[in-house]
Amino acid sequence: MVVTTRKHLLIGVTAFFAGLATFHPCLAKADSKGVLIYGRGGDSVSLDPAKETDGESLNVCDNVFDTLVQFKDGTTEIEPGLAQRWEVSPDGLRYTFFLRPNVKFHDGTPVNADAVVFSFLRQHDPKHEAFKYAQAWAYWQDMGMDKLTVRITLKSPSAPFLANLAMSFASVVSPTAVRKFKEEFARNPVGTGPFKFVSWTKSEKIVLDANKEFWGGAPKLARVIFRAYPDASTRLNAFLAKEIHMMNLPTPEQVATIKQKRPDAKVIEEPAMNVAYLAFNTGKGPFANPKVRRALNMAVNKDAIIKGVYAGMGIPAVNPLPPSLWGYNSSITAYQYNQAKARQLLAEAGFPNGFESELYYPPVSRPYMPDAKRVAEAIQADFKAVGVKVQLTTHEWAVYLDKTKKGEHPMALMGWTGDNGDPDNFLSVLLSGDNAKAPASNIAFYDNTKVTQILRDAQRVTLQKKRAEMYKQAQQLIHQDAPWIPLAHSRVAMPMDPRVSGFILQPNGSRRFSKVSLNSK
Repeated sequence: MVVTTRKHLLIGVTAFFAGLATFHPCLAKADSKGVLIYGRGGDSVSLDPAKETDGESLNVCDNVFDTLVQFKDGTTEIEPGLAQRWEVSPDGLRYTFFLRPNVKFHDGTPVNADAVVFSFLRQHDPKHEAFKYAQAWAYWQDMGMDKLTVRITLKSPSAPFLANLAMSFASVVSPTAVRKFKEEFARNPVGTGPFKFVSWTKSEKIVLDANKEFWGGAPKLARVIFRAYPDASTRLNAFLAKEIHMMNLPTPEQVATIKQKRPDAKVIEEPAMNVAYLAFNTGKGPFANPKVRRALNMAVNKDAIIKGVYAGMGIPAVNPLPPSLWGYNSSITAYQYNQAKARQLLAEAGFPNGFESELYYPPVSRPYMPDAKRVAEAIQADFKAVGVKVQLTTHEWAVYLDKTKKGEHPMALMGWTGDNGDPDNFLSVLLSGDNAKAPASNIAFYDNTKVTQILRDAQRVTLQKKRAEMYKQAQQLIHQDAPWIPLAHSRVAMPMDPRVSGFILQPNGSRRFSKVSLNSK
């Protein structure tokens, strides 16, 4: 099966910085000319697109690297990227990409078909000199090329193929830099994007400078600083004190505070293509029993969580897909909040007195979950009311991701922001049995063979109407099995200094700065 996520490529294919060295968020205003400071909820994990697994890494990588095709700003529509055009054979099996001439990587080396093939093979071929992931690239049969032409032949048609190629993992990297830095390439990224990597001070900041030779036109900003504030209150205070220009992932209460205390600030809000959920580890203890999972779905008061934690900036989730996405099954009836029924089901499952367990929750704000600890505490109280006593556990973000991918959790709070507007990017990534092996993106370790086969087949169907029906069928089966408690689909907000212009919220959660400017006071 072909699974495409920010972490998987399954193709059927310092002088200027010294001038800022004295910057400290408590000592200086964000007023350096042409330098935008973006305050975010945590640090990146890896800046190698082949190893990128999290949103904070995505946000940096999307400014350093380019892909063959890309998403048009604010949409999931495909437009030319490093490939100025492409052709698809009538049978849908061969894609030919024609590269832009005279494009160079940040290290001055040329972008050509060799570089594209190198970038893709390092995620496919275990014998490759820079191999990273042994992925089952099921529908990539072979790749051919000449200097500025790349031809990819698929084993079978793949409907989401082009959209997948627009995702960050399919970025084209400098072969010279990969060979030079080897494992340290993840901390010394070299791409073709609008900004060049300058430095990374772990857990503090990442600095990027404008690429004046960018093929899409030189950025309007001279520099972007991604500054990490894991504590949401510290991040808020930095924005209120005008020490940062943009504040990522504010809680709903913080948005209200900003509107009150910084009336000059702009706050843009949009529905997000996301889902927040509690994943049961379906291979562990009581959670192997679907009755237990259904019971706990009935135990959680989602409306109270939306009101109390999301402050109305979200809606209760019924399915893994957000309602705005095609293929959403609106005929499914949500598990109703009913603690008496939950206790009855637990008794039928052999747990009349409940049981004890552990719930992991993220240590940082995420677009789909503004305050994971409060969500976890609400669920803990709801579970206690039906006899299930839960200990709450968290870890540093990179460790949290590692542990959940390995399946160390009994239950875990997690979420997902869609990468490409295709249901496959939610259902296959998060709930296919093909992704239930460590390191898993299916952290419920849910493996229903019928669901998995439907998801595999849907990738090979090109007619969207037929694919939508298949995804609706899969959602019905998933709902019955209840490997998750789907919690919420959030709205996202981005407060920014009034001098910031040109910023667009992207459906996939990426933060792009190539067209952003910082106006004079």
